[in-house]
Amino acid sequence: MAGLRIENLHAEAEGHRILRGVDLCIDAGKTHAIMGPNGTGKSTLASVIMGHPRYKVTEGKITLDGEDVLAMTTDERARAGLFLAMQSPAEVPGVTNSDFIKAAMDARREGEKNIPLFRFIKQLDDAVAALKMREDLPHRYLNDGFSGGEKKRNEILQMRMLHPKIAILDEIDSGLDVDALKIVGDNVTAMKDGKLGLLLITHYQRLLDYISADKVSVMMQGRIVKTGDESLMKRIDTEGYDWIKEELGIEDERVVPDDDERVFLEKCATKEALE
Repeated sequence: MAGLRIENLHAEAEGHRILRGVDLCIDAGKTHAIMGPNGTGKSTLASVIMGHPRYKVTEGKITLDGEDVLAMTTDERARAGLFLAMQSPAEVPGVTNSDFIKAAMDARREGEKNIPLFRFIKQLDDAVAALKMREDLPHRYLNDGFSGGEKKRNEILQMRMLHPKIAILDEIDSGLDVDALKIVGDNVTAMKDGKLGLLLITHYQRLLDYISADKVSVMMQGRIVKTGDESLMKRIDTEGYDWIKEELGIEDERVVPDDDERVFLEKCATKEALE
Protein backbone atom coordinates (compact mmCIF):
# COMPACT_ATOMS: atom_id res chain seq x y z
CA MET A 1 0.00 0.00 0.00
CA ALA A 2 1.23 3.48 -0.87
CA GLY A 3 2.24 5.81 1.93
CA LEU A 4 5.03 6.98 4.19
CA ARG A 5 7.26 4.40 5.90
CA ILE A 6 9.67 5.24 8.72
CA GLU A 7 11.94 2.45 9.91
CA ASN A 8 14.35 2.52 12.86
CA LEU A 9 14.89 6.25 12.46
CA HIS A 10 17.64 7.83 14.56
CA ALA A 11 18.48 11.54 14.38
CA GLU A 12 20.53 14.06 16.31
CA ALA A 13 21.08 17.81 16.51
CA GLU A 14 24.48 19.25 17.40
CA GLY A 15 25.58 15.84 18.61
CA HIS A 16 22.54 15.40 20.88
CA ARG A 17 20.52 12.23 20.20
CA ILE A 18 16.80 12.99 19.83
CA LEU A 19 15.14 10.31 17.72
CA ARG A 20 16.12 6.87 18.97
CA GLY A 21 14.56 4.27 16.71
CA VAL A 22 11.20 5.55 15.41
CA ASP A 23 9.04 3.07 13.49
CA LEU A 24 5.90 4.51 11.91
CA CYS A 25 3.61 3.86 8.94
CA ILE A 26 1.16 6.36 7.49
CA ASP A 27 -0.91 4.69 4.79
CA ALA A 28 -2.75 6.53 2.06
CA GLY A 29 -6.23 7.39 3.26
CA LYS A 30 -5.38 6.78 6.94
CA THR A 31 -4.86 9.11 9.89
CA HIS A 32 -2.24 8.48 12.57
CA ALA A 33 -2.11 10.69 15.68
CA ILE A 34 1.02 11.05 17.82
CA MET A 35 0.87 12.26 21.41
CA GLY A 36 3.47 12.64 24.12
CA PRO A 37 4.81 15.05 26.73
CA ASN A 38 6.81 18.09 25.62
CA GLY A 39 10.38 17.36 24.65
CA THR A 40 9.94 13.76 23.52
CA GLY A 41 10.84 14.36 19.86
CA LYS A 42 7.46 14.80 18.14
CA SER A 43 8.24 18.04 16.31
CA THR A 44 11.77 16.83 15.65
CA LEU A 45 10.25 13.88 13.80
CA ALA A 46 8.21 16.27 11.63
CA SER A 47 11.34 18.34 10.89
CA VAL A 48 13.40 15.29 9.98
CA ILE A 49 10.71 14.01 7.60
CA MET A 50 10.77 17.36 5.78
CA GLY A 51 14.58 17.59 5.72
CA HIS A 52 15.34 20.40 8.16
CA PRO A 53 19.13 20.97 7.93
CA ARG A 54 19.54 21.23 11.70
CA TYR A 55 18.96 17.50 12.14
CA LYS A 56 21.26 14.70 11.04
CA VAL A 57 19.86 11.24 10.40
CA THR A 58 22.33 8.71 11.76
CA GLU A 59 20.40 5.49 11.13
CA GLY A 60 17.19 4.19 9.56
CA LYS A 61 15.19 5.12 6.49
CA ILE A 62 12.13 7.02 5.29
CA THR A 63 10.31 6.11 2.08
CA LEU A 64 7.34 7.66 0.29
CA ASP A 65 5.59 5.26 -2.09
CA GLY A 66 8.82 3.27 -2.13
CA GLU A 67 11.05 6.25 -2.95
CA ASP A 68 13.97 7.18 -0.66
CA VAL A 69 12.93 10.40 1.09
CA LEU A 70 16.30 10.90 2.78
CA ALA A 71 17.96 11.18 -0.64
CA MET A 72 15.69 14.14 -1.52
CA THR A 73 16.22 17.82 -0.80
CA THR A 74 13.47 19.62 1.12
CA ASP A 75 11.93 21.08 -2.05
CA GLU A 76 12.01 17.66 -3.71
CA ARG A 77 10.13 16.21 -0.72
CA ALA A 78 7.47 18.88 -1.07
CA ARG A 79 7.17 18.22 -4.83
CA ALA A 80 6.86 14.50 -4.09
CA GLY A 81 3.79 15.21 -1.97
CA LEU A 82 4.95 15.78 1.61
CA PHE A 83 3.45 18.75 3.47
CA LEU A 84 4.12 20.18 6.94
CA ALA A 85 1.68 22.49 8.71
CA MET A 86 4.12 24.09 11.12
CA GLN A 87 3.64 24.72 14.80
CA SER A 88 5.16 28.21 14.53
CA PRO A 89 4.86 29.47 10.92
CA ALA A 90 7.30 32.22 10.01
CA GLU A 91 6.25 35.69 8.88
CA VAL A 92 7.44 36.60 5.37
CA PRO A 93 6.77 40.30 4.67
CA GLY A 94 6.93 41.29 1.02
CA VAL A 95 5.49 38.00 -0.27
CA THR A 96 1.72 37.82 -0.59
CA ASN A 97 -0.25 34.71 0.26
CA SER A 98 -1.50 34.37 -3.31
CA ASP A 99 1.99 34.65 -4.83
CA PHE A 100 3.39 32.14 -2.34
CA ILE A 101 0.66 29.56 -2.87
CA LYS A 102 0.62 29.87 -6.67
CA ALA A 103 4.41 29.49 -6.82
CA ALA A 104 4.15 26.35 -4.67
CA MET A 105 1.36 24.91 -6.84
CA ASP A 106 3.26 25.62 -10.06
CA ALA A 107 6.41 24.02 -8.62
CA ARG A 108 4.49 20.78 -8.08
CA ARG A 109 3.26 20.74 -11.70
CA GLU A 110 6.60 19.60 -13.11
CA GLY A 111 6.36 18.91 -16.82
CA GLU A 112 2.97 20.64 -16.99
CA LYS A 113 1.87 24.19 -17.69
CA ASN A 114 1.38 26.50 -14.72
CA ILE A 115 -2.11 26.53 -13.27
CA PRO A 116 -4.29 29.02 -15.19
CA LEU A 117 -4.73 32.23 -13.23
CA PHE A 118 -8.54 32.23 -13.35
CA ARG A 119 -8.72 28.65 -12.04
CA PHE A 120 -6.21 29.47 -9.29
CA ILE A 121 -8.17 32.54 -8.14
CA LYS A 122 -11.42 30.55 -8.06
CA GLN A 123 -9.85 27.74 -6.00
CA LEU A 124 -8.20 30.19 -3.61
CA ASP A 125 -11.40 32.18 -3.08
CA ASP A 126 -13.34 28.98 -2.39
CA ALA A 127 -10.71 27.79 0.13
CA VAL A 128 -10.62 31.17 1.90
CA ALA A 129 -14.42 31.10 2.21
CA ALA A 130 -14.43 27.51 3.50
CA LEU A 131 -11.94 28.44 6.22
CA LYS A 132 -13.91 31.63 7.02
CA MET A 133 -10.83 33.80 6.58
CA ARG A 134 -10.70 37.48 5.64
CA GLU A 135 -11.47 38.21 1.99
CA ASP A 136 -8.29 40.29 1.65
CA LEU A 137 -6.12 37.33 2.71
CA PRO A 138 -4.71 36.64 -0.79
CA HIS A 139 -3.22 40.16 -0.82
CA ARG A 140 -1.79 40.11 2.72
CA TYR A 141 1.85 39.23 3.27
CA LEU A 142 2.48 35.64 4.31
CA ASN A 143 1.64 35.39 8.04
CA ASP A 144 2.74 39.00 8.56
CA GLY A 145 0.71 40.48 11.41
CA PHE A 146 -1.46 37.36 11.60
CA SER A 147 -2.84 36.15 14.91
CA GLY A 148 -1.89 32.67 16.06
CA GLY A 149 -5.23 31.30 14.90
CA GLU A 150 -4.93 32.98 11.50
CA LYS A 151 -1.50 31.42 10.99
CA LYS A 152 -2.90 27.96 11.73
CA ARG A 153 -5.79 28.44 9.31
CA ASN A 154 -3.33 29.72 6.70
CA GLU A 155 -1.38 26.46 6.97
CA ILE A 156 -4.58 24.51 6.30
CA LEU A 157 -5.35 26.86 3.39
CA GLN A 158 -2.01 25.93 1.81
CA MET A 159 -2.77 22.25 2.41
CA ARG A 160 -6.16 22.58 0.68
CA MET A 161 -4.56 24.21 -2.35
CA LEU A 162 -1.57 21.85 -2.67
CA HIS A 163 -3.35 18.48 -2.23
CA PRO A 164 -0.38 16.62 -0.71
CA LYS A 165 -0.05 12.85 -0.46
CA ILE A 166 1.05 13.00 3.19
CA ALA A 167 0.25 15.94 5.47
CA ILE A 168 1.93 16.41 8.84
CA LEU A 169 -0.05 18.70 11.16
CA ASP A 170 2.18 19.78 14.03
CA GLU A 171 -0.06 20.87 16.92
CA ILE A 172 -2.42 22.58 14.51
CA ASP A 173 -4.98 22.76 17.33
CA SER A 174 -2.86 24.83 19.72
CA GLY A 175 -4.03 28.42 20.02
CA LEU A 176 -7.40 27.78 18.36
CA ASP A 177 -10.68 28.49 20.10
CA VAL A 178 -13.55 26.01 19.82
CA ASP A 179 -15.11 27.63 16.74
CA ALA A 180 -11.79 27.89 14.89
CA LEU A 181 -10.90 24.29 15.80
CA LYS A 182 -14.18 23.08 14.32
CA ILE A 183 -13.56 25.01 11.11
CA VAL A 184 -10.03 23.59 10.79
CA GLY A 185 -11.21 20.09 11.68
CA ASP A 186 -14.07 20.17 9.19
CA ASN A 187 -11.73 21.36 6.42
CA VAL A 188 -9.14 18.68 7.13
CA THR A 189 -11.83 16.00 7.30
CA ALA A 190 -13.23 17.19 3.95
CA MET A 191 -9.79 16.52 2.41
CA LYS A 192 -9.75 12.89 3.61
CA ASP A 193 -10.65 11.36 0.28
CA GLY A 194 -9.13 7.90 0.66
CA LYS A 195 -5.77 9.06 -0.74
CA LEU A 196 -4.49 11.61 1.79
CA GLY A 197 -2.38 10.24 4.63
CA LEU A 198 -2.39 12.34 7.81
CA LEU A 199 0.07 12.51 10.70
CA LEU A 200 -1.44 14.53 13.56
CA ILE A 201 0.87 15.71 16.34
CA THR A 202 -1.22 16.87 19.26
CA HIS A 203 -1.53 17.10 23.03
CA TYR A 204 -5.31 17.12 23.23
CA GLN A 205 -8.11 14.64 22.68
CA ARG A 206 -10.37 17.49 21.51
CA LEU A 207 -8.71 17.49 18.07
CA LEU A 208 -10.07 13.99 17.47
CA ASP A 209 -13.57 15.28 18.09
CA TYR A 210 -13.24 16.81 14.61
CA ILE A 211 -10.59 14.65 12.86
CA SER A 212 -10.96 10.95 13.54
CA ALA A 213 -7.77 8.87 13.81
CA ASP A 214 -7.26 5.26 12.75
CA LYS A 215 -4.27 4.89 15.09
CA VAL A 216 -2.96 6.77 18.11
CA SER A 217 0.66 6.45 19.23
CA VAL A 218 2.54 7.77 22.23
CA MET A 219 6.08 9.06 21.84
CA MET A 220 8.57 9.09 24.71
CA GLN A 221 12.36 9.05 24.84
CA GLY A 222 12.55 9.70 21.09
CA ARG A 223 10.58 6.64 20.01
CA ILE A 224 7.05 5.22 19.78
CA VAL A 225 6.33 3.37 23.03
CA LYS A 226 2.62 2.55 22.72
CA THR A 227 0.00 2.38 19.94
CA GLY A 228 -3.75 1.93 20.08
CA ASP A 229 -7.01 3.45 18.86
CA GLU A 230 -8.80 6.63 19.97
CA SER A 231 -9.56 5.06 23.35
CA LEU A 232 -5.84 5.42 24.15
CA MET A 233 -6.05 9.17 23.64
CA LYS A 234 -9.19 9.40 25.75
CA ARG A 235 -7.45 7.62 28.63
CA ILE A 236 -4.45 9.94 28.37
CA ASP A 237 -6.81 12.91 28.35
CA THR A 238 -8.26 11.85 31.70
CA GLU A 239 -5.28 10.15 33.38
CA GLY A 240 -2.18 11.73 31.83
CA TYR A 241 0.97 9.78 30.96
CA ASP A 242 2.06 8.48 34.36
CA TRP A 243 0.34 5.12 33.90
CA ILE A 244 2.23 4.55 30.65
CA LYS A 245 5.57 5.46 32.25
CA GLU A 246 4.83 3.14 35.16
CA GLU A 247 3.71 0.34 32.86
CA LEU A 248 6.88 0.60 30.73
CA GLY A 249 9.32 1.50 33.51
CA ILE A 250 10.09 4.94 32.04
CA GLU A 251 11.42 7.47 34.55
CA ASP A 252 12.40 10.40 32.29
CA GLU A 253 10.44 10.61 29.05
CA ARG A 254 12.16 13.72 27.66
CA VAL A 255 14.98 13.90 25.13
CA VAL A 256 15.01 17.64 24.23
CA PRO A 257 14.09 20.90 26.03
CA ASP A 258 10.86 22.67 25.05
CA ASP A 259 12.53 25.33 22.91
CA ASP A 260 14.16 22.69 20.72
CA GLU A 261 10.82 21.19 19.67
CA ARG A 262 9.68 24.17 17.63
CA VAL A 263 10.03 24.18 13.83
CA PHE A 264 11.30 27.27 12.03
CA LEU A 265 11.92 28.26 8.43
CA GLU A 266 15.52 29.10 7.68
CA LYS A 267 16.69 32.67 8.38
CA CYS A 268 16.56 33.66 4.72
CA ALA A 269 12.76 33.44 4.91
CA THR A 270 12.29 35.42 8.10
CA LYS A 271 11.51 39.05 8.71
CA GLU A 272 14.95 39.61 10.25
CA ALA A 273 16.71 38.69 7.02
CA LEU A 274 14.65 41.17 5.03
CA GLU A 275 15.27 44.12 7.32
